[in-house]
Amino acid sequence: MNNGSNRTIDPSCREKPPLAMDIILKLDIFGIILYSILTFMAAVSVLLFIEECIYVYRKVPSNKKSVIIWVNGAAPVIATMSCLGMWIPRATMFTDMFSACYFAIVVFKFLILMLEEVGGDQAFLKRAARHKLKISTGPCCCCCLCLPFAAITRRSLFLLKLGSFQFALLKTVFTILSIVLWTNGTFDVADLEITGSAIWINPFVGILTIIALWPVAIMFMHLRVTLRTLKIVPKYAMYQLVLILSQLQTAIINILALNGTIACTPPFSAAARGYMMSQQLLILEMFIIKLVTRLLYRRHYDPLPEEEEEHDDNENTKMVAVPASA
Repeated sequence: MNNGSNRTIDPSCREKPPLAMDIILKLDIFGIILYSILTFMAAVSVLLFIEECIYVYRKVPSNKKSVIIWVNGAAPVIATMSCLGMWIPRATMFTDMFSACYFAIVVFKFLILMLEEVGGDQAFLKRAARHKLKISTGPCCCCCLCLPFAAITRRSLFLLKLGSFQFALLKTVFTILSIVLWTNGTFDVADLEITGSAIWINPFVGILTIIALWPVAIMFMHLRVTLRTLKIVPKYAMYQLVLILSQLQTAIINILALNGTIACTPPFSAAARGYMMSQQLLILEMFIIKLVTRLLYRRHYDPLPEEEEEHDDNENTKMVAVPASA
């Protein structure tokens, strides 16, 4: 019964997600078409990524090959994991964890990508020696306009890298820990009790995410004018879009499912149906993002022109910062 009514709850709404074979046997014509199209999109995303890897290895300087491949792999990896989660609902927790771990590495790699586009650490320090970093930016300190500007030194650059690298490392560590606890029956993403491990691990990972995104935002705000000809603004927009769709959108849908806002539809429980909707949306969204990023990154990678001494007075027109005397 529910709220005094005589309506009964289907037993499948309380069961685990169905097996892959159960889904296949119960697919109608619309389901077959939907699953086929989404699987095709995921496969095309992977093929485009492979083709782009071949292009990068042939046309791109060696110092940029690795980071470009890592960053471009975000959309096809998430689409592939979402496709596996769509066909095998009981593996959704693991596919989501793998996607999140990969994107944690992409956050760090995107920071390195911006540095490599300038010419590397040495070239960045040389160009920015007379300037300072604006640290009052999102997602941590966008409202703290009173924060002082930070000097650009090897130490500050190391701290920026460390701020993003910690997420790539600790996210993997907490994912392994979550899987170990899950095998012991003490980790459940749907368990929101104070005694559950998920209620402690997930918020802490969220804090690590915010900390990791902050250095990337600082570096982008500093280099967005310098790298404007290299289309860094739309590249950053695509990176942010992958973050929002793979993390925030998925979290919102899952919360709605756990609260009962998304109804149960046998053989899927409300939570399993929420996960299924999230996977299907991600496949479509990552396919579109992959098409866009392919256009952005498929170009000639010529180095930026060296700064001339007589142009030092106009440096602020090329690099967003303030003079060191500020």
